[in-house]
Order: sequence, then C-alpha cells, then structure tokens
Amino acid sequence: MLRILVSLLVISLPFATTAQDARSVRPGIETFLADIPPALRGKRVGLITNHSAVDRAKVPDIDLIARHRDLKLVALLAPEHGIRGDAAAGAQIEDEKDPKTGVPIFSLYKSEDRGPTDEMLRDVDVLVYDLQEVGGRTWTYVSTMALAMQAAAKKQIPFVVLDRPNPIGGEIVEGALLDPRFTSFVGMYPIPARHGLTVGELATLFNTKYGIRAELIVARVANWTRSQWQDQTGLPWVNPSPNLRSLAAVTSYPGSVYFEGTNLTEGRGTDRPFEQIGAPWLNAPQVARVMNERRLPGVRFEAITMAVAATAAKFPGRTIPAIRFDVTDRVAYRPVRTALLLIDEIRRQHPNDFAWGKTIDRLTGSDKVRLAIDAGRLPALLEEWDREAAAFKAASKALLLY
Repeated sequence: MLRILVSLLVISLPFATTAQDARSVRPGIETFLADIPPALRGKRVGLITNHSAVDRAKVPDIDLIARHRDLKLVALLAPEHGIRGDAAAGAQIEDEKDPKTGVPIFSLYKSEDRGPTDEMLRDVDVLVYDLQEVGGRTWTYVSTMALAMQAAAKKQIPFVVLDRPNPIGGEIVEGALLDPRFTSFVGMYPIPARHGLTVGELATLFNTKYGIRAELIVARVANWTRSQWQDQTGLPWVNPSPNLRSLAAVTSYPGSVYFEGTNLTEGRGTDRPFEQIGAPWLNAPQVARVMNERRLPGVRFEAITMAVAATAAKFPGRTIPAIRFDVTDRVAYRPVRTALLLIDEIRRQHPNDFAWGKTIDRLTGSDKVRLAIDAGRLPALLEEWDREAAAFKAASKALLLY
C-alpha cells in the first residue's frame, strides 16, 4: 500500500513555456498534471469534483484526468448540487454514470453522513479533490472535503487537494470561530465565518490542528497572491452553485447567508440571490435610510422591490420589498458585520414581524448572535468577534501557502 512519509506535500511546479504563462495564475489542476508525483503515477483515482473544477481554458478536471497517461480515473464523487452543479440546495442526488468517460458517479449527498463510503472507494488508490471555494465557513464543499479526508485517512490512501484561489482574496478574516457544540454540515471545524484561506490551506489546518492525519498532498496555485480577487487572476468564472452567480454575490455571501436563518429571504428565486434580502412586511426605504446613515465601510443599501420565482422556498411567486447590498469598496466592506447589523435593525423596526428560523445557530456557528440581538447587545458581540478573527489570522500564518 502506498505510504507517503510526510503529512503534507506541497507541489509548486514550473511548467510555463512563455513569459505570459510565467505571470499567469494557474490552478492546482495544472500544476499537478504538469508533473505528477512519481508515487501516484499509474494509480486509480477517485475524483471529488463538479462543473467548477476547470483549467484556464475551461476544460473540466474530469476530462483532463481521464485522458492523462499516468492516471486512471475510476470513480467520480459528487457534492451538494451534483456533478454539474445544477441541483437545488439540499436536493437528493442519485448515483449515475458519466456519459463521456463511462466512469461511475457516486453521490456524496446520498450517503448517510455525506462522506465517501467504503464501497465508493473500493477500487480507489488516491482521492483527488477539486471544488471551487467561496471563502465562507457555511460552504458545504468544505465539509465534503473534511469528510473525504477522514475517509482517505481511514483507508490509508493519499488525499490530493488541487488548490484554487480564494475568490474574495486571502487577506480579510471576519467573524467568530464556530462553537464545536454547533458543528454541522454547514460548519465542521472552528474557523471564522470568513476565513481568508484557500481549500489547500483549510485542508492543512484540518489535517494538522484537528487531527485528521491524512496523507495530504496540496497542489499549489502558481503565481497567486493573497491580495488578488477572482477577477484579478485571469481565471475563468464558473458559478460555484446555482445561487452564487457572480463575484458580487460571493462577496456578500459570508454575511448574507445568515438571512437563511430568518423569516426574510436571502434572495433565492430572484435575479440576484445573496445580493439582496426581503420580506412582504419589510419597510425597505426606512431600514435602508437608517443603515445608510451609519456609513458602514464599503457598502450602501438600496431599497428595491424584487420578484420571487414560483419555485422559491420563501414568498414564491410574489413581488416584495427588499434591500440590496451595493458594495462600493469591497476591500473595506465587511459582509458578516454588515449583515448582522442589518438583521438587528430589521428586528428593531419590525419586532412583531421578524422571526428567527431553525438554522440560525448553525449558520452563525453558535447561539450568541440570536441571544445578543434579542437582548440588544450585538455591538459588544461584534467587538468580541473582531478579536477572535484577529487571533485566528495571526495563528494561521504558519500554514499559509501563499
């Protein structure tokens, strides 16, 4: 059985052939396939992926690995939203076969704990992971990675992360660490709401600090710096999920996702999910006016009306008052703080209409937000969270790859 003697191998491979290539940001799929570690050559690969995993030319990982002479693709494992990324949030995904390669596709969203089963990994010698990260703790692909790392450690096979840039940059860390009592599929380990790490760095953190102890290989991104956002990398944009359709949506997502845990809609079923929130009873002009008077950094609030699709879970088929996040300076903008202050103000103005949903504590990582807002103590909690985020950022420096 293949054993790698180090817990982490970081691959940084030069394969540029032109001056332009030398400056280009290249994702982990390219650096990995340019020079596959000798110990992995000829091995049977299980690939955890979806439509978001592509190279600079938008060629899918599935095709790249399937046709590589030094690898044998034997299994595809699909996360939430499925292998093509078009299934609704939480939808049951069934096993199928990839029509192009003939490789079986196993649904991780069908297994009981949402991680790879022994049967899925029966013919697999190495697990490879490539899914687009969005920078927020509640992103379920990160939990999929952690569960897959655990399965690889159990089977004693290598786990390869094909790294990608964090689309909202790697310099800003925001929000409290998850309280382990509130561990769920939308938050498995104590990391901040906006963690500022790449998936490769998250895997390193999970492996070393939280004791997964997988034989971890991280194929590094070439030429990425932490200050770069997705639209500064030259890499193609692919919607990571059906409701994250732009970098603007991803920018607000670490905070606007909290509206899922209230009786307002987070914009699913509208033209700009996670960029706008609303409810039939919301006095959008008044709330927006008060929020704009606070002059929060990097954002303004626009009172609008939005049409909700008939298929949406909240307010289907209705046109409702709403507030849109107009980000004016994404570096100064703090989406977690902004979203919580907005929830606090909406509750203040609509005490008889606003209500918490069942998921709020899991989304925020503890019961502290709900209790603080109900008690009128949110500012003190936000100061506490700022200290936690700063401490996490300082402690994470040792594992940064870029």
